[in-house]
Amino acid sequence: MQEDKSRITLFIDDEPQPIAKLTVPVQFDLDTRKLTDGEHTLKLVSKSPTGREGIKTIKFIVRNGPSVSVEGIKENGIVDGVIPLMLNAYDKGNQKQFIIGGSETPQSVPSWMLILLVTFIGWAAYYLLTNFSQ
Repeated sequence: MQEDKSRITLFIDDEPQPIAKLTVPVQFDLDTRKLTDGEHTLKLVSKSPTGREGIKTIKFIVRNGPSVSVEGIKENGIVDGVIPLMLNAYDKGNQKQFIIGGSETPQSVPSWMLILLVTFIGWAAYYLLTNFSQ
């Protein structure tokens, strides 16, 4: 005789049709490639052998499309004039081979690095002028 087990029904967003009806315990692979990029909600409705129900919702964000990187402007930044932007978009590809080209986002030199370089050059010039000019 098979013992009664709890069942879980999975829904994505507000879809009336479930994506799966499972007897627990079970391991389930959620394929996010079938979902659009953006916010989604996974709703799990459990039902015990006695007929009692429990509901759990989990919000998540899908990002299967190419990742977009922007340098030169920040979220909610205050800007004026012409703003130079560095843009890049790269995809994970088929994940069976790694492609180096385009997989990294180039970045400009940080301003603190430029200040450090100018300070070092100034100190070196001062040192050379004061110790070797006699």
